[in-house]
Amino acid sequence: MLTNRTFFLYVAMMTVVVVASNFLVQYPLPGSIAGMQLGDLLTWGAFSYPIAFLVTDLTNRQFGPQIARKVVVIGFAVAVVLSIFVASPRIAIASGSAFLLGQFLDISLFNRLRTQSWWRAPLVGSLFGSLLDTAIFFSLAFAAFFVFLGPNDGFALENAPLLGLLSTEAPRWISWALGDLIVKILVGIALLLPYGALMSVVKPMPGVKTSG
Repeated sequence: MLTNRTFFLYVAMMTVVVVASNFLVQYPLPGSIAGMQLGDLLTWGAFSYPIAFLVTDLTNRQFGPQIARKVVVIGFAVAVVLSIFVASPRIAIASGSAFLLGQFLDISLFNRLRTQSWWRAPLVGSLFGSLLDTAIFFSLAFAAFFVFLGPNDGFALENAPLLGLLSTEAPRWISWALGDLIVKILVGIALLLPYGALMSVVKPMPGVKTSG
């Protein structure tokens, strides 16, 4: 029973993170720094989404890859349904597609590296998972080519200085994607601290290999 409660706790946490991120990704950061408009660089979703990789890695550590995939699939299904009420259908589709592929890549890499140094599996998994997730999500959600998924966002398609710094201009969503990826990488590194702290609490089930 404790295992079941833990499993559903992971599913609930995953659902909350994905729904919150789907809502927050629609809102660019306000204000500016050193003349750079933060709205040209980032959305709030960049700060919340990396937590999904922490949830996946803790599940993988405790239960192994098969259960981790179940948590991802169930969390994905519930989150997509709920996201329709807090985000556009196009955002929900883009998020769901990116989420599944990014999380599955994270699970696969984590499982390959799980017996090495304790930090290697969660770090490598989250970094490459974030890269794939970001590329898929921002392309499907904002690129003009994917208009068949839903109306284009005019603000996202407007040209703006790339990353707010360079003289080269590009559609604003490309800067969002690059800024999002940078933040995800930084947050992913920072989340190694809670992962390491929880290692003594989240113990692997019998038969699940781990680094510690």
